[in-house]
Amino acid sequence: MRTLFTGPAAPSHLFPMVPTAQALRAAGHEVLFVVPRPTEQLRQAGFSIVEIGDGRPLMESFEEVLGSGMRYAQPDRSQEEIIELGAAAFAHASRSTVDDLLAVADGWDADLIVHDSCLASAQLAAAKLGIPAALQNYGLSSGLDMASRLAANFADVYEKHGVAGPAETTPLNIVPASLGGDPGGVRMRYLPYNGGGVVPAALLHRGPRPRVAVTLGTVIAGTDGLDMIARLVESAGGTDAEFLLAVGDADLDHLGRLPANVHPLPWVPLAELLRVCDAVVHHGGSGSTLTGLQAGLPQLLLPQGADNFSVAEALVATGAALSSTAEAVDTELLTRLVTDPALREGATRLRAENDALPTPAAVVPEIEALATGRR
Repeated sequence: MRTLFTGPAAPSHLFPMVPTAQALRAAGHEVLFVVPRPTEQLRQAGFSIVEIGDGRPLMESFEEVLGSGMRYAQPDRSQEEIIELGAAAFAHASRSTVDDLLAVADGWDADLIVHDSCLASAQLAAAKLGIPAALQNYGLSSGLDMASRLAANFADVYEKHGVAGPAETTPLNIVPASLGGDPGGVRMRYLPYNGGGVVPAALLHRGPRPRVAVTLGTVIAGTDGLDMIARLVESAGGTDAEFLLAVGDADLDHLGRLPANVHPLPWVPLAELLRVCDAVVHHGGSGSTLTGLQAGLPQLLLPQGADNFSVAEALVATGAALSSTAEAVDTELLTRLVTDPALREGATRLRAENDALPTPAAVVPEIEALATGRR
């Protein structure tokens, strides 16, 4: 079976596909990633890649839809408005990928297209070429809903190609049913793929004090800087814990002199970092949320944009997390994060729900069945 994986040029959307692709390849199937540039981070996963689109950065499409100087944080917009604008921006970015994706999918003779909800050209290509499609969800939100929103912004492209509408697609969920995803389809265990990186030897074991990882994902530090954790860093100094800033090479000057218990880290795969931590603070991105869930850690979410607010609401409802504005973080909140047994119990329950799901390798026969009859 030849499986073509495709999605937008964003690690948070492509990385959740990697465990699925690894499982298919280990079962003897051919795998090809067909994605827009940049592809450097995806290359570490070891798959063949074909680049599509006009090469313009994804951020340009967002700025054309949302305005120049676009920031990730959208405090003045509702969650619904943020999702609608995001769908319009991703659809706009998808336009330059249509012809390339059609040519590659047809020329490579793909048996199955596994796609992200935020690349509008994928279901068009599947419909026009008659290739079965599967939607790889990347988090808690409904991928089918997001894909439908993108298609509504793509009506003229469907008309141009003589395609009545998006191909039907089968959701591949990576969260327990209690947390979301889409009904039906295939549901598998979340296994984190956070990219490669060198792990300092000191992070291979736990420290003498509780450790709290602080991460902003792959986007915020570049678009918004580190403003959202300024209050947290200040409050950390009065908390009996070590705070590890997993913000890569972001400029820390704006944070001033760091308290003695706050330590910046080089890029470290998040799953390895969380293995020796006791809690995690982040913005509510899907990768950070699910890696924290898989590690069984209490989480503090400081939602900023995208679907962060709905993710925070869902996770808080499980009893495994707290949510706050960045400005309201204080020592009392951070102390509760690392000492509240109820949060720890909630996180343990969520990890057990995830562990009870079948691995990507175990659901390979279900994925194979989606392509039945293609050849």
